[in-house]
Amino acid sequence: MAEKIEVKGYIVLGDRLYTKSDEWVKVEDEDIAYIGITDYAQKKLRDIVGVELPEVGKEVKKGDVVATLESVKAAAEVYTPVSGSIVEVNERLYEEPEIINKDPYGEGWLCKIKLVDRSELQDLLKPEDYAKKIEAEEE
Repeated sequence: MAEKIEVKGYIVLGDRLYTKSDEWVKVEDEDIAYIGITDYAQKKLRDIVGVELPEVGKEVKKGDVVATLESVKAAAEVYTPVSGSIVEVNERLYEEPEIINKDPYGEGWLCKIKLVDRSELQDLLKPEDYAKKIEAEEE
């Protein structure tokens, strides 16, 4: 199990990188990156009732919208932290979007991207820096 940082009731996992807009990325198998939203983001959205995911094969650039999440409260766009091509989407979320609320760092992942530029990872927030961002926003 990955190291957990708990800050103001939100969980940040130590085995991934984060964006200022509350997405996470976890790189596995050299150049395949899982993308999802953070515990902080899913708690802010509350009950997620629908998802729009990208098409497999779609080329995306860092910062592009890769998903839209519908909650009872609002719709939120999810931005990719890295550039590459979509190799898989989490199709379970079409039937069970609430998985994102239950397990945002595990079963609730959104898509997998084949990285084209690993150096983009250097621009992302380390877990402790993301935890500080949450702390600042929650004060």
